[in-house]
Amino acid sequence: MSARALLDLVLDTESWRSWDVEPVDVHPDPGYAAALEAARERSGVDEAVVSGEGLLRGRRVAVVAGEFGFLAGSIGVATADRLTRAVERATAEGLPLLAAPVSGGTRMQEGTVAFLQMVRITAALSAHKAAGLPYLVYLRDPTTGGVLASWGSLGHVTVAEPGALIGFLGPRVYEALHGRPFPEGVQRSENLFAHGIVDAVLEPERVADVLDRALAVLTAPRTPAVPPLPDGLDEVDDDAPAWDSVLASRRKERPGIRRLLRYAARDVVPLNGTGAGERDPGLLLALARFGEVPCVVLAQDRRGQTEERPMGPAALREARRGMRLASELRLPLLTVIDTPGAALSKEAEEGGMAGEIARCLADLVDLSAPTLSVLLGPGTGGGALALVPADRTVAARHGWLSPLPPEGASAIVHRDTAHAPAMAQAQGVRSVDLRRAGVVDVVVPERPDASLEAEAFCLRLGAVLEHELASLLAVPDAERRAERLRRFARLGTATALPQPTG
Repeated sequence: MSARALLDLVLDTESWRSWDVEPVDVHPDPGYAAALEAARERSGVDEAVVSGEGLLRGRRVAVVAGEFGFLAGSIGVATADRLTRAVERATAEGLPLLAAPVSGGTRMQEGTVAFLQMVRITAALSAHKAAGLPYLVYLRDPTTGGVLASWGSLGHVTVAEPGALIGFLGPRVYEALHGRPFPEGVQRSENLFAHGIVDAVLEPERVADVLDRALAVLTAPRTPAVPPLPDGLDEVDDDAPAWDSVLASRRKERPGIRRLLRYAARDVVPLNGTGAGERDPGLLLALARFGEVPCVVLAQDRRGQTEERPMGPAALREARRGMRLASELRLPLLTVIDTPGAALSKEAEEGGMAGEIARCLADLVDLSAPTLSVLLGPGTGGGALALVPADRTVAARHGWLSPLPPEGASAIVHRDTAHAPAMAQAQGVRSVDLRRAGVVDVVVPERPDASLEAEAFCLRLGAVLEHELASLLAVPDAERRAERLRRFARLGTATALPQPTG
């Protein structure tokens, strides 16, 4: 598919406006000049990239798209000049930037100077992202070399064409250098998705829908009206034993993050992996809106955590990607705690689990974006703690937080698990105990149990989240961050520790 055919497919009809001007003169030798002229005649374009603007579902966007028909989409000085100017114009005009690379890499006829253009392009994109503007990438077949190692790999959201060859080193070059073919399937978009490097694999016909949903979140106003809290939040039973919450939170029927997003959010765009070769099904990363309020969601996914594969350090590295996205895009960050605990294994130790928990805590304490955490289900150990720090914390009535499962705490103190219910009560793990301790700000009722009223509960919680996120956006950044530090400093000093019972 040519660049223009892709633009016609993705953008609104007759909305494309080219920004291209005549390419800069690189004083080529006669043979290269003839190749450039032949490429122009064959491809119908004057360089390997076209740039401009258009409308996507009525929303103005800037676009740079590769043209493989022009010298295999290779990037020379003139190509980089066009790319950089387009990025700079998009930044100056405050436009989201959509990129559709397709390229064999650097233009060999221009040598090292062409190779170094990737630095120039990257610098322009860094400025665009520093301005808080979205950069969305669609990798096409093929995207290799310096293009993938620069503007192809810097997207806030990155999706790829099915079956596309995507890799740093072209397989033909590898075979020439090493005398053997590159392993089959490694450099295909589906394999990159499996390794958490791209967010989705999408046919060109589906790209516009995903871009529209992503931009609905990324370009939403950051000053939404603050809706009222739903009625009945004070209908919480303070007398129910902690063990009731522990048992309720473990029911298979209890709604998790997926049903919360299905019932209470809109414009949900799931993301995938760390972008650096790891993914963990125990964590769900997405863009979404609750009502009119946009946010980055990073949530522990009860469906993805099993006894055979508990949440590992890769999940926390994926969470830290979400934190970076929230900071770069100036979006609120919503973290959802719902885990029986992080992996305790040789692999988790060698993968740096403790270090990732520490880095999550450090990132959240200092994050520039507004932060809201939700205690949705069990919150056990360091894996839960990693997502707790926030400007505000909401808890489901049967959400709870503890350094160990109550059975583990009982084993340490009593050398058996029979005292688990008493330990849960004594440790103050309940949402209502956490509210008294200043850890939780709002407790959302379950009537009587979220597993019995999944949709109604999710809608109730979603309304609370919309209110809290909008309220946080209304607070000036400096004031909000100063209060966050004061909040952490007060923890544990506002009330006495819960007294043992039973």
